[in-house]
Amino acid sequence: MLKPLTWALLGLFLFLVPLAVLGPHTFVLVHDNLEGEVVWVHLLTKLHLALAHGPGALVPPIMNGLPREALRSGLSVTVLVFHLLPHSPLAAYLLHEALVRVVALLGMYALLRGYGLPRPEQRSLAAAVALLWAVLPAYSIFGLSVLGQPLLLRTALRLRDGSARWPDWLVLVALPWWSSFVLVGPFIAVAWAVALLVDLARRGPAAGAATRRGAGGLLVLLLSYVLVEWQLFYTTLIAKSFVPHRQEFDLARLLPQGVGVGLREAGQLFWLGHYHASPFFKGGIILAVAIALARQAAPQRRQLSRQVAGLLAGIAALCLLAAFLPQLSIRLQAQLPLLHAFTLSRFYFLLALPWVLVLVLALRHLPPGRLALALVGLQLLPALAANPEFTNNVRALAGRPRPDAPSYAAFVAPGLFYQVKNFIYSKNKTRPPAYRVVCLGLPPAVAQLNGFYTLDSYQTLYPLAYKHAFRPLIAGELAKSPALATYFDAWGNRCYVMSAELGRSYLFGKLPAVRQVQHWAFDTAAFRQLGGRYVLSAVRLAHPEESGLQLLGVFDDSQAYWRLHLYGPSARAGAATLPPPAGPAPGSR
Repeated sequence: MLKPLTWALLGLFLFLVPLAVLGPHTFVLVHDNLEGEVVWVHLLTKLHLALAHGPGALVPPIMNGLPREALRSGLSVTVLVFHLLPHSPLAAYLLHEALVRVVALLGMYALLRGYGLPRPEQRSLAAAVALLWAVLPAYSIFGLSVLGQPLLLRTALRLRDGSARWPDWLVLVALPWWSSFVLVGPFIAVAWAVALLVDLARRGPAAGAATRRGAGGLLVLLLSYVLVEWQLFYTTLIAKSFVPHRQEFDLARLLPQGVGVGLREAGQLFWLGHYHASPFFKGGIILAVAIALARQAAPQRRQLSRQVAGLLAGIAALCLLAAFLPQLSIRLQAQLPLLHAFTLSRFYFLLALPWVLVLVLALRHLPPGRLALALVGLQLLPALAANPEFTNNVRALAGRPRPDAPSYAAFVAPGLFYQVKNFIYSKNKTRPPAYRVVCLGLPPAVAQLNGFYTLDSYQTLYPLAYKHAFRPLIAGELAKSPALATYFDAWGNRCYVMSAELGRSYLFGKLPAVRQVQHWAFDTAAFRQLGGRYVLSAVRLAHPEESGLQLLGVFDDSQAYWRLHLYGPSARAGAATLPPPAGPAPGSR
C-alpha cells in the first residue's frame, strides 16, 4: 500500500503531465513570465553572462546592450537549471517548474508533520494539503519565493522551540539562492521581526532565548540574500553605474488614491490574492472552518475561533499594507529617493501561506477521515481552476485549446522567424547581431528568443538615458493617447513601440484576422539614429509611408500564432544606420 506522501507526489506528477506531454505545444504563461522573466534568464545562460559584472558587462540582444547589472543575480538555482539546458528554454522552464513544485510539496509536508498535523492518523491530511500547496497558481520562475515559505516557517518554529539543527540553518542559507530578494526578502524580514516582537510581548522573559535564536536565524537569511544579491546592493547603495529608469516612476499618475481605493484593493487581495502570488478563491477554506466550528463544543469552538481570527487578522494586515503603502510612498518619494527603486506593495507575496494555515487549523479540529479529505479536495478544485498553465493545457489535451492561449511553439514561432532571418540575409547578407529590430503587436521577447537583437524590451530596470533616447520613436503615438503617455512616462518597464489604435495590447495573433493600424506616427529618423533597421509587426500598417517605412515582406507559418509583416525605412527616408554589434546603451557607462 502506498504511503500518503507517495500518493501526493503521484498527484503532483499527474498535475505536471499536461505540461510535459504536450512538449513544444504546451502552454506557458505569457504575462510577466514568457514575455519577461524567462527570456532574460535564457539569454544570460546562452551568452555565458550569468556571472559577468562591471560597467563593461552588457547583454547585447537587449536594448543595444543592456547593462548586466540591470538584471538579477546569476547566483541562483533558476539560472543553474537554465544553464544546464542553454539551447532549450522550454525544457529548462519545465524542469525548473517540476523541481520548484516538488520542493514545495515536501516543504509543506515537513511543516505539517512537525507542527500542523503531527499525529500518525493525520498523515493523509498532511499529504493532501501539501499537494494543494504545490499546485497553487504561483509563478514558478520566481523559484521558492512563494512556494518555499513553508520550509522557512518550519525553520522559524524550530528555532523558537529550540529543536533546530544544521539542516534548518542550511535552509536559511540556501533559500536566497532560489528565491527573489526584491520580491519577498524585505517583506519576509518585516513579518519575521513582527512575529518575534509579538511573541516576546506575549511571553515576556520566557521568550528571550527563542527571540535571540529567531533574530539570529533572520540575520543569517538576510546575510545570505546580501551575498546572492551583492551586485544589487553595491550598485544601488554604493556605486551606481547608471541612472535607472525607475527614478522617474510617478506612482501618483499611475495609481488611483484614497481610502476607498485602498480598502477595495485590500478586499480584493484578501479574497482573491494577487496574480503573481497564488490567486485562488478561498471558498473551500471558509467552508472547512465553518464545519469545524459547528462540530466543536463551546471551549474548543472559542479556541479555534481565536486562532482563526488571529490568522485572518494577520492576512488583513498584510492586505492593508499592500494596498496603502504605495499611496504612502507617493507622499514620501521626494524625501526618500530610494522609494523609486522599491515596490512596497509586495506584502501580497506572503498571503497564500496563512490562508492554507487557516485550512490546517480547521482540519486539526476534524476527524482525519473522508470529510476532512473532501474539504481539502474541494479547495483543490478552485486552486487548479486558477492555474492557467494547468487549465489551458488540459483543454489542449482535450482537443479544445483556447485561441488566445498560444502554445510555446506557436508563441515563439521559430520557423516563422527563421524565414524572416533568411529573407534579411538574402537581401543584404547580414545576421541579427549586425542590425536591430523593434516589435509591434507582439512582445520583443519573442524576437529575442529567436536570436534577434531588439531595441525594445520588457525590463524592470534599465538606464534612464535609454528610455529618453527611445521615447522619440513613439512620441507621436503617445501624443494621441494620454493613457499610453502616462503608462510609458510614469512607468516604462515595457519599453515598447506602441500604437494608440492598439492601446496596451501586445498579443495580436493572425486569427481570426490580422489587425490593421490605419495611421502609425512612428519616427523612423529617430529609429535609425538609435540603430534600428527593421520593424517586425504582427499587425498590418495601412499607410507605412506616413512613417517613412515600406513593406519588405509578409511571412506566415502554419504552426505560428503570428503573421509577421517586415517593414524597413523607405528609400525616401534614407539608408539605415547600422549600430555596432554590441554597443553600450546610452548612459550605461
